[in-house]
Amino acid sequence: MEISDKLLCLFSADVTIEDDKYVVEVPRREIETGSVEPGETYRVALIADDSESSSAESSSKSESSGTSTSSEPQPPVEEGEIRYVEVEDIGKQGDGIARVERGYVIIVPDAEIGERVKVEITEVKSNFAVGEIIEEEF
Repeated sequence: MEISDKLLCLFSADVTIEDDKYVVEVPRREIETGSVEPGETYRVALIADDSESSSAESSSKSESSGTSTSSEPQPPVEEGEIRYVEVEDIGKQGDGIARVERGYVIIVPDAEIGERVKVEITEVKSNFAVGEIIEEEF
């Protein structure tokens, strides 16, 4: 599956019926992180949530990245990647927490809530990454 460079966010949602229209709800975190703005118009792509397309997508990704095939989604960041993030929360050990695509967590040591920082990804795990601040308040 070809994914556009213009992709702003990616999330799962149910289609519901409300009066005479169908509704796809955008998660609050996508608005809060600035991925999308209320009142703006966006193109929406719908992808079926079936095991056949999921396994084909995973297989395609693993072949191109050299990792083993897995039904789990791959992290949306890579080691060495530079990201601009906003710290939304503080973790139990005092580190900043930022979220990117699909709610994926980036831990940012020595960051405060509300800080917008440029980070270099130094470690990537399946459910979180660690980013080192390389520029504060962009």
